[in-house]
Amino acid sequence: MVGWCPMQLILQSQIMGDVLVIHCQGHIVFGDEVRTLQREVEKLTHVRKSVVLQLAEVSYVDSGGLGALVRLRNLLRFDGGDLKLCQLSPFVLQVLTATKLLGVFHTYASEKEAIEAFSWALAPPEKTSGTPGTKIVCIDSSNDLLAYLSALLKRAGYEVFTTKYPSDAMILIRATKPRIVIYGSGMQTSESAIEKFRQSVPNVQVLLLPSDFSTAEASQAGTELVDRVRSVLTT
Repeated sequence: MVGWCPMQLILQSQIMGDVLVIHCQGHIVFGDEVRTLQREVEKLTHVRKSVVLQLAEVSYVDSGGLGALVRLRNLLRFDGGDLKLCQLSPFVLQVLTATKLLGVFHTYASEKEAIEAFSWALAPPEKTSGTPGTKIVCIDSSNDLLAYLSALLKRAGYEVFTTKYPSDAMILIRATKPRIVIYGSGMQTSESAIEKFRQSVPNVQVLLLPSDFSTAEASQAGTELVDRVRSVLTT
């Protein structure tokens, strides 16, 4: 985006009973802003695993930032907690709607509703837009980006496997027999390395992520990737 520059992420945290509420203002983007959010959550969730992010003043989210939110949600759920979002700004709402990740998060119109929701019964399992069948393996060095790719493609109806390591990727590819391998920019060290990888999986379509995928606006990058996947599968 011409003329765009990151805006500092400002966080204000407060404890409401057993719930940690974090007000976010600015941009949630790959890099320092994401690390700031992750450090704030890690600092305050040693006991409290119930977190609400208030996003009314978040004006931009890129792919890495959205992936960080997905991974944070997954980590909290693994520890018996959860992440809920409230007061979504128009931009955040548009991103979650366009990527079909609105159904991944529990979202609420007000902070009060989000806090009270932690005392409600658990929600039913998430539903995807189709029956998983087509397998996709994603490889990248960023856990946040892999979390975004996994959530995005699962919501589009695919069965997704992720790894940070090329050696593990080869094991996954042999075991799962995917139709597509998505090769992240974090793994694209050289043209020769990419070509060598392509030759090692001759019967699999390899899609290279654009170098700016992590920092691109999340809904546009996600929509374009899903369109690329569908195009490859119908060719």
